[in-house]
Amino acid sequence: MSKHAFAPVALVLLVLAVVPAFAANTTINFLVSALIVTLAAQGWNLLGGFCGPFSFGHAAFFGTGAYVTAVLQSRYGVNAWVGFAAGIAAGALVGGLIGWLSFRAGLRGSYFALITLAFAEVFRIVANAIPLTGGATGLLLKLDVRPANFQFASRAAFAWIALACVVAVLALSIAIARGRLGAQFAAVRENEDAARALGIDVLATKLRAICLSGAVTAAAGGLYAQYFLYLDANIAYGSWISVEALLAVIVGGIGTPAGPLFGALALHALGEATKLFAGAITGIDLVLFGLILVGAIAFAPAGIAGSLQTLMARWRR
Repeated sequence: MSKHAFAPVALVLLVLAVVPAFAANTTINFLVSALIVTLAAQGWNLLGGFCGPFSFGHAAFFGTGAYVTAVLQSRYGVNAWVGFAAGIAAGALVGGLIGWLSFRAGLRGSYFALITLAFAEVFRIVANAIPLTGGATGLLLKLDVRPANFQFASRAAFAWIALACVVAVLALSIAIARGRLGAQFAAVRENEDAARALGIDVLATKLRAICLSGAVTAAAGGLYAQYFLYLDANIAYGSWISVEALLAVIVGGIGTPAGPLFGALALHALGEATKLFAGAITGIDLVLFGLILVGAIAFAPAGIAGSLQTLMARWRR
């Protein structure tokens, strides 16, 4: 990402950093939800956008991060920050497991996408049945408002933490895109056989991508658990997060570091506006998401980030 292309991203991040200091709780709730989806979308982008394998089941990582964070606190009394870190590590491990089983079997394209969807559904069924996760009743975290317990009296503090996570992953994505690992990811994405001929270990490269992706998406799940203090299987492993993470990247710009941020903010803003003006129509936001997806693929395949880069390049010329 060039310094000129980074200007709109810096402006958006600056606005997001200032808004929580003055906004009402409803606005902060919207912002935190959008940032959590942004983080999950960034995780998806590290795998599907940078390295190539498309996933329909990133809920497997999101739910793992959320449940590990919550279960360690509620069942075993582990500190919330430690539980959050453990959830991130668990997401990376689950990513490595799914990747090792799938990539060693040679699964690509729609086959890999469907196997990730299957894993997410299996995790949802298991979490809905076992007592450790609260079963169908769900899991309620104890309200203990202390920074040491990852709970804050001000919702703005949590918004800033979520934003810090998004900025950290954005910096990581830029570093990867500019570095050797990013070049390996791009080679595998474009042509695995050619990458293998160049001496790239394709399996190891894809495993690195899915482990990074799982860790980042699990961080989004951990933030969700800490903010809302309640989980059930349909929330943690539900298809909603897989769909929103995928849509945010497609609308924002696949393979671009800033795409998930632009896409998640745009989708959440349009979704909330649609609910406000047509809230009586059930599922109207999903209809809108579908129309946006079709429009993005047909008229802006590079997404918001790619379109902004094109416009800025034309303006400079």
